[in-house]
Amino acid sequence: MATIFRKPLIDPAKSPIFYGYVILFIGTIGIYCSIPGQTIGVSVFTDPVKDALGLSRNQFSNAYMIGTIVSSLVIGRAGVWFDTYGARYVAFFAALTLGVTLFLCSWSAIMSSYIKELLSLDTWIVPFTVMTVLFFLLRFAGQGVLTMASRNVIMIWFDKNRGKVNSFSSVALSFGFSSSPLWVNFLIEGYGWQQTWQFLAIGLLIFSVFIFIFYKISPEKHGLLPDGAKSLSAQEEEKKVVPKQFTLDEAKKERAFWMYGLTLAFNSFFITGLTFHVVSIFTHEGFIKEDAIAIFLPGSVVAVTVSTLFNFLSDYLPLKLYLYLMLLGGFLASLGFLFLSTPAGIPMLIAGFGILGGFFAVLNAVAWPRFFGRSHLGSITGKIMSFLILASALAPSIFSLCLSTFGSYEMVGYLGLAFLLFLAIGSIKADNPQ
Repeated sequence: MATIFRKPLIDPAKSPIFYGYVILFIGTIGIYCSIPGQTIGVSVFTDPVKDALGLSRNQFSNAYMIGTIVSSLVIGRAGVWFDTYGARYVAFFAALTLGVTLFLCSWSAIMSSYIKELLSLDTWIVPFTVMTVLFFLLRFAGQGVLTMASRNVIMIWFDKNRGKVNSFSSVALSFGFSSSPLWVNFLIEGYGWQQTWQFLAIGLLIFSVFIFIFYKISPEKHGLLPDGAKSLSAQEEEKKVVPKQFTLDEAKKERAFWMYGLTLAFNSFFITGLTFHVVSIFTHEGFIKEDAIAIFLPGSVVAVTVSTLFNFLSDYLPLKLYLYLMLLGGFLASLGFLFLSTPAGIPMLIAGFGILGGFFAVLNAVAWPRFFGRSHLGSITGKIMSFLILASALAPSIFSLCLSTFGSYEMVGYLGLAFLLFLAIGSIKADNPQ
C-alpha cells in the first residue's frame, strides 16, 4: 500500500510541455476550490443557515470570528507540513478535510438538534458551538492550507517568470472569486443551502484526486529546472548566484518579513471590514444600499488591472517600489473612507482598495520566494497566512466597536492612517535580504 502512494502516477520529466504550466493550471484551480472556506463563499450562506440554526446575526458572526481566530493560531503548523511532506499531500488532505467539513456543515441543523435532545438543553450555545467548530475547519482547510499549498506549489515551479505566471493566475482568480457568489446563490435558491454545501463537498472530494495525481513539490525533484530552463553550462554554473534559503526563524529576523507581512495584513483587515459593513458605512454617510454595492465592480477592475500589469513587471522591478505603491493605495482608501461624503470620497476609496487588492495579489505570491528562497517557503508563508487570517477575523468586530463607541466609522480611517504611516517609516530599510 505504501508503494502505491509513493509511486508517482505522472512523471513531470516526460511531459511534452514544461510541467510548471500544468502546475500553474491545476494550482490555480486549487486556489479557486478554496472558495467554500473563504469569506466570499461563506457569506452567501449566512442568512439561511443562521435562520435554520436559530442564531442571531451577531451570534453567527461571532462564531465565524472565533473559528477564524483559532485557525490563524494553528495555520503556521500547516506551513511546516508543506516543507516536510510537500504540496501533494498537504493540499490533498486539505481538500479532503474541506470536503468532509462541507458535508458536516450541511448537517449542522440536524447535529445541533440531536445534541440539544441528547443533553436536554434548548439554548443557542449548542448551534453556536457547532458552527464555531465548523468555521474553524472551513477556514483552516480552505482559506488557510489549500490556498497556501496551491499558491506555493505554483511559485516553486517558477523563478525568473514568477511574476508573469502569477499574472495569469491572479486574473483568473479575480474573475472566479468575484463571480462565485452569483452561482453559489443560484444553487442555494434552486436546491437549498444543505444540498448546495453537499454539491461543493462532492466537487472538493473529486478535485482532491486531481491534486494527488498532478501536484508535484518542485522541478528539481524530477530532474528539471524552474521556468523550464535547460541544463546550465559550466560557465553559467560558475556565474550563478545561489540564493540563501532562509528558515522561518531567520526570516523573522529580517525587517522585510514584518513590513511586507503587516502591509498585507492591513489589506486583509481593511477589505474584510469594508466588505462586511459596507452598507452600514455608506448609509451613515447618507448613501443608499445600491451606492454601497456599486463600488465593488470598479474596484475589482482597478485591482485586476494593477495586478496584471505589475505581476508582469515584477520580474524586472524592485518589490520595495510595489510595497510603497501598496501603502499609497492604503492611504487613498483610508482618506476616501474618512471623506466619503465629499465628491472625492468614493473615487479615492475605489482607487485605494483597488490598488491595495492589486498589489496584494502580487506581493503575497512573489515576495516570499524571492526574499527567502524556496526551501522553507511553507513555514514562512504559513506564518504570514496567520497574520492575514487574524486580521480578517478581527476586522468586522473592530469596525463595529468603532461605530458603537464613537457613533461613526471615522476612527477606523484615523487608525488606518496612523498604522500606514508607521509602515511607511518602518519600510525605509525593508530591503530584499538576498
